[in-house]
Amino acid sequence: MIARLTDAFPLWVTFAAIVGWFWPTAVMSLGNPDAVRGMLTVVMLGMGITLSVDDFKRVLARPKDVGMAAIAQYTIMPGLAWATAEVLSLPPGLAVGLILVGCAPGGTASNVVTYLARGDTALSVLMTAASTALAILMTPLLTQLLAGKHLPVDGWALLRDTAMIVLLPVAIGVALNRYAQRTVKVVLPYAPLVSVLAIALIVGGIVARSNQVISAAVLPMMFAVLILHVGGFVLGWLVGKILRWDVASTRTLSIEVGMQNSGLAASLAQRHFPTEPSAAAVGAVSAVSQSILG
Repeated sequence: MIARLTDAFPLWVTFAAIVGWFWPTAVMSLGNPDAVRGMLTVVMLGMGITLSVDDFKRVLARPKDVGMAAIAQYTIMPGLAWATAEVLSLPPGLAVGLILVGCAPGGTASNVVTYLARGDTALSVLMTAASTALAILMTPLLTQLLAGKHLPVDGWALLRDTAMIVLLPVAIGVALNRYAQRTVKVVLPYAPLVSVLAIALIVGGIVARSNQVISAAVLPMMFAVLILHVGGFVLGWLVGKILRWDVASTRTLSIEVGMQNSGLAASLAQRHFPTEPSAAAVGAVSAVSQSILG
């Protein structure tokens, strides 16, 4: 039952977005920066308790596969986001929001989608773990490099917040997995569903708070987000083909590259670009779009 509810991730996110759009007052409080940050911490903690020290050892055992995935993750998506913003001449808020999504690590839902798509779930977990660890440095660095022309970007502040949102809860989760195994064993079956619901609530809250912003720019926002994610899926697949990976691994790479941690992008946008609500709105639209596409 829990697995089925978790597998319905796209439906949860879409439902939350619909509620946020048509009944914004019901979920608007969930979209304030502190609430978003808190729920994202829950998501990352949930990811952390599913990981063990052995998982990171397995990353080292498959350095070529995981390394190529990380390179693809942090070249294809940031480059595609920047190019899309330039070609479409997006206004600053939309451009920065799209670039933040492109510079984010792989989404935690990619593991669920990989399982449903009959990909290599173990490889997907390793890829997500690696890209999440690298995000502490790569997300702020690439965002400052690519988005700096649109709006002032404080790279050090971004790095600090990314570390607090990503590194701390994941590290606590891994530590709990190692030193509180009995407790984790009880909680673990529910962790993916809790993470899915937290992501859905983040989306609903941000859509509610960004209702007017999304209405004013819905077409360019949707078009840009679709280009980013469809392009990520296609290019990720092509990289797998070029590397001559098997079908399951190629499918996994495609999903891992195309799906981003949009919740992290939205949270960082809220905190660092508060005068540009459209930047966070891009993250919410991205979460819905990639869930449906995936």
